[in-house]
Amino acid sequence: MSITGKTWYPEAYMFAVTAAFSGILIVFAALTQERVERNELIFLQRAVLVAVGAAAERTPPEEISRIYDERIVAVKTDPQGRDDVDNVIEYRLMAPGSDTVEAIGVPFGGQGYWDQIRGVIGVRPDRRTVTGIYFYQQNETPGLGGEIVTEDFRGRFEDKQLAAGDQPLQIVQAGQEIGDSQVQAVTGATQTSIRLERMLNEDLRAWQARTQEGGQ
Repeated sequence: MSITGKTWYPEAYMFAVTAAFSGILIVFAALTQERVERNELIFLQRAVLVAVGAAAERTPPEEISRIYDERIVAVKTDPQGRDDVDNVIEYRLMAPGSDTVEAIGVPFGGQGYWDQIRGVIGVRPDRRTVTGIYFYQQNETPGLGGEIVTEDFRGRFEDKQLAAGDQPLQIVQAGQEIGDSQVQAVTGATQTSIRLERMLNEDLRAWQARTQEGGQ
């Protein structure tokens, strides 16, 4: 009697096939997860560099990694803690071969209209003048809230001045007079604009308080 005729053979065969496919899926998932994490890191690094004016939006990923590694110093909330963005107070752009800080990237994030919005806003060493802003995570409505990622909207932040007090920046509706600390909102995206203003101000205030307390 051949082995295929054994009563236990069908179960053993199915177990072996299932184990083989499970192993393939586990390996595939591990490889995919590594690639996803790598892409997420590049998105964050690009946001930092674009916000502080050290790279362009279309700079190749390998160049982004090189510039980031050579010129960015991440100042952590907990120096002994994890390296992810939630433990970073600010990203400092250093002059090549020098201890001079050329610009500072401040991470921010919060709940948008549909999902989380995360980005980096850059400021000059005076800690008041905005150099730029870049988003690395958002799922707002295309053509409405999703317009926050456009060059047109992001350009409205350049050279704005962070104000003292509870609202370092204000996002105001079209038709209103625009001051030194105000940015015109995306037309038709009131809720996204309100939420973006809130998260920016919350994280900018926290950054200002931490850096003042720490003398950084």
